[in-house]
Amino acid sequence: MTFAVIKTGGKQYKVSANDTIRVEKLDDEAGKKFEFKEVLLTTDNTTTEIGSPMIDGAYVEAELLKQARNDKVIIFKKRRRQNSRRKRGHRQHVSIVKILKIYGKSGKLLAEAKEATVEKKTSEKKVEAKVTAKK
Repeated sequence: MTFAVIKTGGKQYKVSANDTIRVEKLDDEAGKKFEFKEVLLTTDNTTTEIGSPMIDGAYVEAELLKQARNDKVIIFKKRRRQNSRRKRGHRQHVSIVKILKIYGKSGKLLAEAKEATVEKKTSEKKVEAKVTAKK
């Protein structure tokens, strides 16, 4: 199994091709492709590359699907026997990202996301159904 460990927004994520992840908000529009340059580790079935701290030349290509917000987190503070309570809510802004390709050291392609074959098969079935209906 080919995967990489990337760093973005102060966190580390283990990603493989065709994964969809939620990361801290990125300053781009939906549908835009970009690269994660901070790659800490890459591996495929035969070799593993570990950076110190980053791997030179390795990057992960991704597409920004949409900007969203996480579920609400409730912050409730209470001081007992003092009739003091405070309730606040917070929703963190996040970006939903799809991983397209993983490149190893010196730009070698390690993994690539496959096209959605389910959509192709369903469209082919619809075409065949129309053809048989006309006969």
